[in-house]
Amino acid sequence: MTNENIFRILLAAILITGFAISATFRRKADKYSGEKVSVKDEGKPMFLALRLGGLVIWFSPIAYVINPAWLAWSKIGLPYWARWIGVGVGVTCIALIYWLFSSIGKGITSTVATRTDHKLVTHGPYRWVRHPLYSVGTTFFLSFGAMADNWFILSAAIIAFILLAMRTPNEEAHLIEKFGNEYRDYMKATGAFLPKFKVQP
Repeated sequence: MTNENIFRILLAAILITGFAISATFRRKADKYSGEKVSVKDEGKPMFLALRLGGLVIWFSPIAYVINPAWLAWSKIGLPYWARWIGVGVGVTCIALIYWLFSSIGKGITSTVATRTDHKLVTHGPYRWVRHPLYSVGTTFFLSFGAMADNWFILSAAIIAFILLAMRTPNEEAHLIEKFGNEYRDYMKATGAFLPKFKVQP
């Protein structure tokens, strides 16, 4: 078995596992709440950009797994040790994905709107970061770029994160509307995408 095939198999296994965790928790959230969350507040331009971007970011690593030659034009030439770091990061992200989904539970949605019975989650990774799904998800796909030795996959992950960061103020406006000062205080204590480290005087 060639090194390239090893990376293809590992990438496929990590991708499928992450997708299965996400799909399972999202399906449970929709089933238990019995509520269809509106996407109208997303705005058409952002809705379309995120959905089209989602197709690119999911199908580019899948294309690599099926046939690396399809993405040979965007090969970087990374050393094998760098690609193995990508594998390690991807495996770590699997654990983080499970942690964050199990923490937010039925509160997860695919839009900026919140569920009617949504409770503010401040435990698990949400104790330190308000949007760990965006941070971990981006890192997850960056790891695929490293495994596949491919700058297009890396770029797609970065662009997707930029779009999510642009959407975040709208999402947080909805959360402030729902939770008021409770969410404002939560914002002061946490970072949006990375933990907020207080510098001691």
